[in-house]
Amino acid sequence: MLVLGTAGVGVWIYQDLDGNISAADIDNKLGGDRPANLSPGSKNILVVGSDSRDGANARYGRGLTTMQSDTLMVLHIPADRKWATVVSFPRDSWVRISECAKGDSATSAPAHHAKINEAFAIGGTGGKVAGAAACTIKTVEANTGLRIDHFMSVDFQGFKGMVNALGGIEVCPEQAIRDEKAHLNLEAGCQTVKDEKALGYVRARYSVGDGSDLGRIGRQQEFMEALAGKAQSKLTSPNALYGFLQSATKSLTTDEDLAGIKPLYGLASEVKGIPSKKLTFLTVPNYPREADVATDKANVVWQYPQAEDLFTSLAKDKEVDKKELEADAKDLVYASSVRVQVLNGTGVPGRAAAVATKLSAAGFTVVSTGNAPETTRNTTATYPQEMDEPAKVLASRLPEARATQEADAVAGFVTLVVGTDLDPDDIL
Repeated sequence: MLVLGTAGVGVWIYQDLDGNISAADIDNKLGGDRPANLSPGSKNILVVGSDSRDGANARYGRGLTTMQSDTLMVLHIPADRKWATVVSFPRDSWVRISECAKGDSATSAPAHHAKINEAFAIGGTGGKVAGAAACTIKTVEANTGLRIDHFMSVDFQGFKGMVNALGGIEVCPEQAIRDEKAHLNLEAGCQTVKDEKALGYVRARYSVGDGSDLGRIGRQQEFMEALAGKAQSKLTSPNALYGFLQSATKSLTTDEDLAGIKPLYGLASEVKGIPSKKLTFLTVPNYPREADVATDKANVVWQYPQAEDLFTSLAKDKEVDKKELEADAKDLVYASSVRVQVLNGTGVPGRAAAVATKLSAAGFTVVSTGNAPETTRNTTATYPQEMDEPAKVLASRLPEARATQEADAVAGFVTLVVGTDLDPDDIL
C-alpha cells in the first residue's frame, strides 16, 4: 500500500493488475455478534501469510489437507492517519476458537480451545479463502474485542516475487541457519537473500534460537520493515514497480470492499504520509502456557492485563508506546499465583465444583468453593485493592466475566461468583 501511494499507478498498470486481485465474500459468514466500532474512521486490517499448499506452494508441506496460516497480524490505521501499529499474534497462541462453518461442507466446528491458527484451517477446509478468513476474523474479534474492517491474504509465491522484484533484502543472522523444513541453508553474517532463501528466512523456526514462534515473528517484523523501506526507495521506475505489483496482486486475496487497485490505492493514499518512525511493530504480550499447565510445552497464553491494555488502546484509537508495553510485560502474573474462591450463583448443584475443576486444570489456585447468597446471570470476579492484576488475569480466561474492586472484598484472593452465563467448558 505504501508503494502504491508513493509511486502512483498509471492506467496501463491499473488495467493489467486490477483483475489479478482475488475477492473473498466474507460478510455473510461473520454473523451479527461482533465487537462495536469504538473509533469511527480508524481501520483494522487482518493480514495473513497463507501457505495453502496449492499449485507451486505444494512443495512446502506434505500430507496437509487444509489451508494453513504461517503469519497472522492486525494492521491498525488510526483515524488521523498520523501513525500505524502492526500487532503480530503468535500462531501457537492458546485461545478459544469461535464456532465456524467448515469450508468443505455445511457442518460447523463447535467452539473449542486450540492454537489460534487452527481457525484458518477450519474455515479453509475446502480450500476457499473466504471461509478461512471468516473463521479467523471471528476468532480474532472474540479474543481481542477489536472490530476487523478488512482482510488480506498473501501466499508464498507472491512473497518471493515481491522480494525478487526489489533485488532481494539484506539480512544479518548472527549464526548459520540450517532448516530442512524451511528449505534454508544460510551462512552467518550480512547477505542479500531472495527467492527460496528469503522465504526460508522468514519461515525458519525450529533450527533458530529457542525454536519458538516468537523468534520467527521477530525476524518477520524486521524483514517487513526492511522490505517496506527498500520498496519506497527502489520502486521509482515503471519496470520495477510493475514487477513488484504483478507478484503482489497475483498472490493477494482481500475482502470484496478492498479488492482492486482503486480501493487499495485509495487506502494507500491515506497512509502514505505516515513516517517510518511512526510505524510500530508489536507482538501480543505472552508467556509459555507450560508455566500454568505443566504438560503443555507447545503453546503460549496471552499475558494479562497487558494484552487487554493493548487491545483496548487500539480499539479506542490510542497510539501504543512499545517500550512502555514491553516494560509492563516484564511484570508477569501467572495463573498459578492467582488464588480464587469460587461461589455458585447459578442455583445449579455442583456448578462451583465444575468451575473449580476447570480453573485448576488451567493452572489457577482454587482455595475454596461454596454457594453465593443469591442467583445471578452475570459472572463476576470481585477483589480487594491489592489484587487488581490477578483479578484481571482471572477474568481474561472467562468469557463475559467482569472484574470489580470492592472495599469489603475478602483479602488474599479473588472471589468468583459463577453466573448462569458461564459454561465451564468455555474457561480458557
